[in-house]
Amino acid sequence: MSMLSEKPHRRYNILTGEWILVSPHRTKRPWQGKEEKLPSFDQPAYHANCYLCPSNIRAGGIKNENYSSTYSFVNDFGALLLENENESFENGLLKGKVEKGICRVICFSPDHSLTLPLMKVSDITDVIRLWKKEYKELGERPEINHVQIFENKGAIMGCSNPHPHGQIWAQSSIPEEINKKSFHLKTHFDKHNRSLLIDYLEQEIKADERIVFSNDHFVVLVPFWAIWPYETMVIPRKHYQHIRQLNTDEEAAFAEAIKVVTTKYDNIFETSFPYSSGIHQRPTDGNEYSEWHFHMCFYPPLLRSATVKKFMVGYELFANPQRDITAEMAAKTLKHLPEIHFTSIE
Repeated sequence: MSMLSEKPHRRYNILTGEWILVSPHRTKRPWQGKEEKLPSFDQPAYHANCYLCPSNIRAGGIKNENYSSTYSFVNDFGALLLENENESFENGLLKGKVEKGICRVICFSPDHSLTLPLMKVSDITDVIRLWKKEYKELGERPEINHVQIFENKGAIMGCSNPHPHGQIWAQSSIPEEINKKSFHLKTHFDKHNRSLLIDYLEQEIKADERIVFSNDHFVVLVPFWAIWPYETMVIPRKHYQHIRQLNTDEEAAFAEAIKVVTTKYDNIFETSFPYSSGIHQRPTDGNEYSEWHFHMCFYPPLLRSATVKKFMVGYELFANPQRDITAEMAAKTLKHLPEIHFTSIE
């Protein structure tokens, strides 16, 4: 449809009920904005001053285990605390309440020099198994009603340490983004008795315009409503509410999908590509949530080069998100990039 590739138009996000403005004609405009130096790709396997390397002392004064695979611990400076008393206040239009929770750090590897695209599929599978373990143990606590697994990669995404790691924030309330998705997933499920993302996947596979990678168990695609320039979503082909339902083969397939998409990211501009990624899955408040279909989202900021990133400013802060590169253009770029990391290509 020429409208989608040539004219300003809006696209609807079926998971959140929100709209995004797409302006494909703006890709022709020249860039005279800020340029930055490339981040260093050269990291040692062990860094004596790294708070996350095995056996090192963290900023909070606690010594890490001498771990050889994955490793998790309670964040020494977590944004949530479990020991809080249940308190709230209300004064006219002003309301507030104490939020309980636990923040954990997930070290992907003892090797300081690695990132997910540089890790073996088997090692990423170990990360997925740790995610499953943490989701189960945290989610079973009576005071925890939602478990958010995520990674911030790169300094421009707020990552304070280059050691390969992610985080988990488990809390007593269910976040707004999850509530929005729950509403739209449930509306579709109640009407059709089918997963919204199963029906969406069928349409995307048939169109084959936004698929980046697929294997027997997962599909990686640029969602039709993507906001970030090279945003992707990893969706299991089966209707699973959460990652604990994955079997051994599916764990490996999920790991392969993660490795492929992050490798393609690095290959776009031949740099360690920054992003925020997160897994959205069923809340842990004890309700069934039959409508939930877990998925993993990658939100990378780089736009035109390894140093030019997209900012949410102006219209996007005061109206709604906007993008220039269409989802189809981004998917085409990603799909045709090698699945072998550029540092390994001779």
